[in-house]
Amino acid sequence: VKVCATHAGISVGEDGASHQSVEDIAIMRSIPNMKVFQPCDARETEQIIKAVADIEGPCYVRLGRLGVEDVYDDSYTWEYGKGQVLKKGSKVAIVATGLMVQESLKAIEQLKDIEPTLINISTIKPIDEELILETAKTHDVIVTIEEHNVIGGLGGAVAE
Repeated sequence: VKVCATHAGISVGEDGASHQSVEDIAIMRSIPNMKVFQPCDARETEQIIKAVADIEGPCYVRLGRLGVEDVYDDSYTWEYGKGQVLKKGSKVAIVATGLMVQESLKAIEQLKDIEPTLINISTIKPIDEELILETAKTHDVIVTIEEHNVIGGLGGAVAE
């Protein structure tokens, strides 16, 4: 079974609060063998959708409603289960998913004195444990940014 859901998170615009899904990642992560993905832009979405068609077992792809700016160019190759370090910094790491990657890139422009690391996690389950653990060893603080309840979402996955 492959599930691709749209209008996820709180950025559903005029659809309002009745359409804001902030527990879907937690629900899907709790299902045995379910793989959970949230791409950040069109290129990553296309590559994840193609990969999901070939992945054995159930998959959930979480998509937003809004159009977003490109993060990646044509040279980008998505890798199953791997996060991508978009900006390398020190002390503070931002781990983001979905359209919050673009919002984090904007925030970093205002955090020039801090120079945080920015990581895109598009595979939430299985999460890139190696990258998260290495980041925890080399940074003082890890902040997660997502359009989901921290319980069971990206924040929960990173903490686990």
